[in-house]
Amino acid sequence: MKSYCIPQLASGYIEYDMIKQYTELPMFPNSRVHLLYIFLNSCGRISFDQAELYSLVTSLVQIGIDTHETIDTQQGSQTEDLMRSRQLKVLAGDYYSSIFYQLLSDRGQIEVITLLSRAICDLNMMKMSLYGLMKSAQLSAEQYLVQKVQLNMQLFLSFTPMLEESLRDIWKTLLHEISLCEMLMQELNLSKGGQPLKYGYSYWEMMELANEEDKLMLNEIEISPIEWNKMMHKYKCMESVTNSLRESVDRVQHLLKSLKGDVRFLDIGQVLEPFLVFVNSSGTVLREG
Repeated sequence: MKSYCIPQLASGYIEYDMIKQYTELPMFPNSRVHLLYIFLNSCGRISFDQAELYSLVTSLVQIGIDTHETIDTQQGSQTEDLMRSRQLKVLAGDYYSSIFYQLLSDRGQIEVITLLSRAICDLNMMKMSLYGLMKSAQLSAEQYLVQKVQLNMQLFLSFTPMLEESLRDIWKTLLHEISLCEMLMQELNLSKGGQPLKYGYSYWEMMELANEEDKLMLNEIEISPIEWNKMMHKYKCMESVTNSLRESVDRVQHLLKSLKGDVRFLDIGQVLEPFLVFVNSSGTVLREG
């Protein structure tokens, strides 16, 4: 198997000086992409070069979708820098989401273009359904988590028919857990930085637990980082999210035991490692706190 180098390949398509100067891109979906790369390489019908190409284009589409997710839709006057950042995110998201077509068509991979195009359509429909529930506030924290994880899996699931039938169930289960781990760890990292994550998992969890006064504050157009952190502490959101992450890591470790001895899947430990390190260090911090 070729060494995993999708982030390095993707950087040639996503790292532009103007984007770096005026805006910030979402995190690269490395864990999901690496897992996809490992499973594609386990399939004898797919060459190493094809596995690399499919993983690369999927990462670019996901970055495009995630970039659009970060666009500020708030109405009203904005500074020139904020407007430029918003415009660049729109253009960058469109570019990343469309370049997969060129890369795949150049290699004659029409079937994969069809698979990913269908997945993008399905994903957009699922997003609209989720946004409708969020707007109406008819959403529990658990429902949000389930739907958000499913959204993050959607592109990657399109490759399931290419895998050996005996591997499809464990692929889908591992993809679910790794997608969950990525989402929870991202939320924890943002929260630790004092950045309010309106409409994230912690927000919906607090909306379930909060009194009426706190709910009104949570629904303000802008909530200060100080007030957000007070609420996170009051409702023990960091502990809750960390525990959910730890439980997911434990489930992945249990699943990996069933693949023990299969050399095709030795690298899955590398996919899990960042989350394992995170929960171990978080456990120490929580005990000290």
